[in-house]
Amino acid sequence: MKALTRRYASALVDVALEGGVAEVVQQELTEFAELWGGSPELRNFLASPAVPRDEKITFLEKLIARMGASAVLRNFLCVLVDHHRTALLAELPAAFRAELDQRLGIAEVEVTSPNALSRSEQDELHRALERFTGRQVRVKYRQDAGLIGGLVVRMGSTILDGSVRSQLARLRTQLVSG
Repeated sequence: MKALTRRYASALVDVALEGGVAEVVQQELTEFAELWGGSPELRNFLASPAVPRDEKITFLEKLIARMGASAVLRNFLCVLVDHHRTALLAELPAAFRAELDQRLGIAEVEVTSPNALSRSEQDELHRALERFTGRQVRVKYRQDAGLIGGLVVRMGSTILDGSVRSQLARLRTQLVSG
């Protein structure tokens, strides 16, 4: 289902970028997916083969209008209904964000530190990560009290571990093997 989700997300990114509404569509898709995920009734209604397509589309149009969402999202949701793919809504927001970030050259980075970083530390780290990656970065900061000091930076499958815990483990390994 991942490949299928990526295909639908890619098509939606095409339309959203062409219309200059990518960030708006990202937000709307996320909101709708949360609504869909939190409502078994909505999921069952949209997935049920017993409910005629026209009823589903009419309901979706009313729901989208109530949300104040765009025609891009409405049209996309109608395509999902027409192709019996509403189950993809669970994964679509993340797939859309990943595809959009790739096209815009944005790297998703997660930084873990033992304590909260100050605003100036975050700004300095942000600039350093952009220089390191050669791309714009979107940084998420986490805290892990288990780290003694330093940082752990995760970019996709790449992990840069500059934590004191990691350095102590390397030192221990060197002492035991040496």
